[in-house]
Amino acid sequence: MLLGVIADDFTGASDIGNTLAKGLPGQGGLRTAQFLGVPSTPAPDDIEAGVVALKSRSIPAGEAVAQSLAALKWLQAQRCRQFVFKYCSTFDSTPGGNIGPVGEALAGALGVKGVIACPAFPTVGRTLYQGHLFVRDRLLNESSLQNHPLNPMTDPDIRRWLARQTAGPVGLVALGTVKAGHGALSSALEAAGQEGQTLVIVDAVDDDDLITIARAAAPAPLITGGSGIAQGLPANFIASGLAAGSSHVAMRVRGPEAILAGSCSGATRQQVEIHARSHPVQAIEVEKVMEGTVTPESLVAFIESHRGQAPLVFSGGTPQEVAALQHRFGREQLAETLDTLFACTARMLVERGIKRLVVAGGETSGAVVSALDLGALTVGGEIDPGVPALYSQGDDPIALALKSGNFGSPDFFGKALAKLEGR
Repeated sequence: MLLGVIADDFTGASDIGNTLAKGLPGQGGLRTAQFLGVPSTPAPDDIEAGVVALKSRSIPAGEAVAQSLAALKWLQAQRCRQFVFKYCSTFDSTPGGNIGPVGEALAGALGVKGVIACPAFPTVGRTLYQGHLFVRDRLLNESSLQNHPLNPMTDPDIRRWLARQTAGPVGLVALGTVKAGHGALSSALEAAGQEGQTLVIVDAVDDDDLITIARAAAPAPLITGGSGIAQGLPANFIASGLAAGSSHVAMRVRGPEAILAGSCSGATRQQVEIHARSHPVQAIEVEKVMEGTVTPESLVAFIESHRGQAPLVFSGGTPQEVAALQHRFGREQLAETLDTLFACTARMLVERGIKRLVVAGGETSGAVVSALDLGALTVGGEIDPGVPALYSQGDDPIALALKSGNFGSPDFFGKALAKLEGR
């Protein structure tokens, strides 16, 4: 294994896995596998990039650090030459959140400073300028992320936000230095490290900037950022002769399908609305879930009664509706109950023969794949930017698509099911 990734949630893990497997046009990527949690056994010999998916984004910082260091230790045992700490391209965190503590802990374990921190992903509208994060043409705090149910983003200044979480000073390399080329960027990062800055925000507004950052990062033991930062990393290994450049794995899984959506993002709500025009859809009434009258058994019964019709069940609402439910039932209790509902539903569906499963929402995806315990997942072809097809290993694979709430085209659900089937 050449490259090891520590991802703070499951959809983010498949996102960066997709980026690494795809690589740059005409060059190919790395043979990539996604691991659900820290494995207890060595990785397969033919894997060039391993992505350890943790569910650490919203847990206490100390626990996130411990899990991330455990993942680093396992990746070091696989003899990885470089490590990436992957977090969300919208920097989902809180002032007391985990990105800063985990980044500093990994840097400390590897003995490095001047570490790149770049959540930019221009392909899906996330850009970074003067240390400020934009979602398309809006500052982060003016986007829908300001109403995130777990990690509301109220400040677009990522340097200031990260400084609230870290013990040491946070640096900034502005766009002009990035545009000057990878040599100028390397010098700026070296200077930042000499000044004692462990994490350094690096601006990026387009894919060319991310390629420049990747070239500057070629000798770096550690990089942190969103999945966009990884698109140029396979090229470094290919240029050095350590990797030949591979294409996406093409697989075809046929059989019954289901869609579980636990995201309340605007993009997912639109995708549900479009899917409902021609497929059976059931909304989950949260009050009845909390009362115990909506159960995994009832959701499975709905899906099984519509086999072959791409049935979908979803829990979501407007930011105002979600806030009211959190106030009524408690944020943590509500999230835990819904995660358990989706996890148990997914496990029952797979036990009853579901072969293709599409899941929307980072927390929901984490709950589902943890419950399924499928082991290593092979990263297949791209469905939409940031979302690949995933396949369990063995003679009778399960095909998965794990979608972050804000990702995917309006017709994503139908497109995903077709891609998992090889169409």
